[in-house]
Amino acid sequence: MQKTCSFRASGLVQGVFFRQSTQQQAELLGITGWVRNRPDGSVEGQATGEEKMLETLRDWLTRGPAAATVLKLEWEEVKLQRFDGFGIR
Repeated sequence: MQKTCSFRASGLVQGVFFRQSTQQQAELLGITGWVRNRPDGSVEGQATGEEKMLETLRDWLTRGPAAATVLKLEWEEVKLQRFDGFGIR
């Protein structure tokens, strides 16, 4: 069953290829959506996919790429959204 989740990662998540790495992980998992930097230094996005794949992405987001330090991950299910691919905004 497809679901959409909204997420926001805080910590050292900008300037460490977090968005590009998130896009790669999402594409490997068959997840669509988007990711972008926020002015406050966090990274936010939305992801649509099968529940098990979303759980895998959530687990990855708690760590991020090697150079990142994720201090907090906010994750919540939202109304189902449809996206074409997974983009960086």
